[in-house]
Amino acid sequence: MAAWLGWFISAKVLDSAEPLFAPAVAVGVIAGAIGNRVRRTGELVAGVVLGAFIGHWLVRAIGVGPVQTGLVVILAISATILFRGGGAVMAQAGGTALLLGLVTGGPNLAVPRTQGVLVGGLVAITVALLILPINPLRVVRRAASPTADLFASELTTLGRALTHRDLKQAEDALNRATAAEAHRKKVTEMVAAAREVAILSPWRRRRLGMIRRYQHASEHIDNIYASGREMARWTVAAIREDEPLPAGLSASIEHFGQAVRLLYRDFLAEREPEPTRARALQAIKDADDACAEGLEISGTAVVAQLRASVSELLQATGLPEAEANEQAGLTHPV
Repeated sequence: MAAWLGWFISAKVLDSAEPLFAPAVAVGVIAGAIGNRVRRTGELVAGVVLGAFIGHWLVRAIGVGPVQTGLVVILAISATILFRGGGAVMAQAGGTALLLGLVTGGPNLAVPRTQGVLVGGLVAITVALLILPINPLRVVRRAASPTADLFASELTTLGRALTHRDLKQAEDALNRATAAEAHRKKVTEMVAAAREVAILSPWRRRRLGMIRRYQHASEHIDNIYASGREMARWTVAAIREDEPLPAGLSASIEHFGQAVRLLYRDFLAEREPEPTRARALQAIKDADDACAEGLEISGTAVVAQLRASVSELLQATGLPEAEANEQAGLTHPV
């Protein structure tokens, strides 16, 4: 739709000499990223305008040819760096300057190319935010749920590895938990994209409250993944050193994994996360029982990471930091 509208406006409404610029830009903006489309359009426009300005005047001054083309592109990219433009700005500036430097009579292409990028960018934003906006809740669900399920499953595997003192199983869970943490970056980008749509699209604005709640929780969730990785690392050490491993220790990790899974489901269902909090506090009770039976260095470190993770999870559900720390058994802020 964006490609067709871009071509129609350029060719039929504006009677552009080069109507293919607009649909190409429209497709690039929409396909390039779900989020930051407004910023991406601004970068494209800035790059084309900069490249067209430099190319236009230099070609008029020094003519066209291989040497002149190289000089035009170098100056266009240098100007982009000088103004601290990003990769998209640099690519458009260099590409536009290259086009004007290669084509005889190139200065005449500066206007249609600039016009095309403006039309294409505006069409892409209109289609993406007004005509066919994505469902921000679906975006979050598709991005976050698989990662949360993977992370929670590895915590369950970690708890079972403790029960059976299975070192290989624990090491495999550590590796997969680390991979899940790395995937969190993509989830953060997708949530930012969903927020952009919820803010700018009048048809999706009713989802903004949920997206904001999730973004508020996102920082705490990042900390949960980091603490979970360290929890897995200390679990591997505890098994390797043949430390005492009370049943409460493995149960606490499994209950925490279930709490992480419930957190996402509560968020996406837009309900009060009481089941999440209850399961997290059960994990603390199990950890307290394990401490009462006696733990050594690595086991104590596992419990410390668990308490920090539970505090972050409780804060993600909306509890104040002091209350979350108290319920997690922490005597000082995380």
